[in-house]
Amino acid sequence: MEGAFVVSAFVTLFVVMDPIGLTPIFAVLTQGVGPAQRRMIALRACVVAAVLLTVFGTVGEQILGFVGITMPAFRIAGGLLLFLTALDMLFERRTRRRESRERETDPAEDPSVFPLAMPLIAGPGAMASMILLTGQAGPNLAGVAAVHLVMLAVLGMVFALFLAAGLLERALGRTGIMVITRLLGMLLAALSVQFILDGLRGAGLVAAAGG
Repeated sequence: MEGAFVVSAFVTLFVVMDPIGLTPIFAVLTQGVGPAQRRMIALRACVVAAVLLTVFGTVGEQILGFVGITMPAFRIAGGLLLFLTALDMLFERRTRRRESRERETDPAEDPSVFPLAMPLIAGPGAMASMILLTGQAGPNLAGVAAVHLVMLAVLGMVFALFLAAGLLERALGRTGIMVITRLLGMLLAALSVQFILDGLRGAGLVAAAGG
């Protein structure tokens, strides 16, 4: 079960952060930048995203408790949010929004914090996923630590792909990236439904309906 939880956490965060889909965006935002500066932008973006996601993974549930939101309710809301993200991926709305952000961003500015770290890497979906996953781990400190290690591993993949942005874009092409994005969208849709079912079960609604 513990191994299955780690795999589920990895798939969730990988799909939500979408390193492969982010890579062409990074290539465009850092166009004309030297290799050393490109590495610094990639590193800074990943470090800022790691800090943001760690905060949400460690004290996110306490923040919810402070404002009176139960964990089952947040699981349902988070599942719905992830499902909308999956629909965006399946129908390319996410890609169009990202391309719009590219046009709005001045290439001369440092894009590491905005829009790379937030909202592209550590967006609402990733923040919600961190709260959901650490809540799913419960009081088990090993499970919470595993979620954060998985998050760092996914960010490591984001960083590695950012460094290989030009090569990956040429290798996959627009069609390849589109196919992978839609496959990940299907997977995210299934995971989001699972979050909703877990929330309904936690609220006692599934059991009451005989589920």
